[in-house]
Amino acid sequence: MGEILERIQVSLLGFYAPNRKMEAAAHLDLATRLARAGVGNDSAWGSASTPIYQTAIFEHKRPLTAGNDAYNYTRIGNPTRTALQDVMRDLEGGAGSLAFTSGMGAIAATFQLFQFGDHIIATEGLYGHTYGLLASILQPLGIKSTFVDTSSIDAVKAAWTDRTAAVFLEVPSNPLLKAADIPAIAELCNERKAKLIVDSTFLTPWCIRPLELGADIVVHSSSKYLAGHNDTISGVVTARSSAVIEDLTYIQMLTGGALSPHDAWLTLRGIKTLALRMERCQENALRIATWLLDHPAVQEVHYPGLPDHPSHDVLKAQSTGFGGVVSFTTRTVEGARAALNNTRLILLAESLGGTETLITYPWTQTHGSIPPDERERLGINERLVRLAIGIESCDDLIADLDQALGG
Repeated sequence: MGEILERIQVSLLGFYAPNRKMEAAAHLDLATRLARAGVGNDSAWGSASTPIYQTAIFEHKRPLTAGNDAYNYTRIGNPTRTALQDVMRDLEGGAGSLAFTSGMGAIAATFQLFQFGDHIIATEGLYGHTYGLLASILQPLGIKSTFVDTSSIDAVKAAWTDRTAAVFLEVPSNPLLKAADIPAIAELCNERKAKLIVDSTFLTPWCIRPLELGADIVVHSSSKYLAGHNDTISGVVTARSSAVIEDLTYIQMLTGGALSPHDAWLTLRGIKTLALRMERCQENALRIATWLLDHPAVQEVHYPGLPDHPSHDVLKAQSTGFGGVVSFTTRTVEGARAALNNTRLILLAESLGGTETLITYPWTQTHGSIPPDERERLGINERLVRLAIGIESCDDLIADLDQALGG
């Protein structure tokens, strides 16, 4: 195993020798680093765009000795994937990053760091497939979970056991957009020798960097805002500890969840415009959330950018933005169905983070894995609708919502 890891670590360092442009990038403004993601990787021909190394294998150098080849097999390492991982490591400020075939692949690999008898505290009402992974797959394998309102540190403390090995947070939560106090929970985890894992998909490094706030691991469904165009599936894990990265590298190699070169390139390309897209979708989200507050068909609006949202202050203290997701409850079930069925511009689809605005029904789509009575208790009911705001004209989006809701 030691020889295998040594060779993988060589590949993680990158195929090309570091150049001065790449070294200088760490001192640039975040917007500049995003716009130039991957630039400077091609020392052979100077391509401005990171090349796609669409190959399964690499020819070995001679003589064949351990560590002599940076790459040998794409499941283990690929220069295009390394370029994406290097960018994410820089953006998050971690010891390393690994790119996976999906966000769920990244989360599943992270949970494989734990073992029989361990206990995980997780955000209640989190994404349905994450819930299903914890409750339906890991629970029978002996890794137990407790789901609590992680916006309350007292609730986290009350759920703690002598076998608690990790706290898993969605910041903000999906779809009600509650935010945990990451520094406070990080301090608690540090005191009690547990890992803090943050799913930061909704905010991205443009708004929040959980490792700088004390988290140990940050995960992304990079299919969403990072890739940003609804044309690829990918996931990323970044850790503050090189030892955790070594463990995850070994897990990825054995379980086969490594991202393909082409999908790595698409994700890297999307990151270049992340700053612009995040600023536009957040501007649209705040306008739409404010407009929904006064709509007669709407009972309640969930968006942490609104000053009276319960998580506004805690998120404002640790993030530079509030994201592009807005959810709302209608006064009747018929009102929710009207919103879902009657939009003309907004697409009915299960995702977020692309340029297009999407409308989703958590009750049956994203959170169907959670038992109905638990969904009701959490407020994920049949009147709840989630919007993933894109970058279109906000006036057009509001007009579409207005006609769909019967305004």
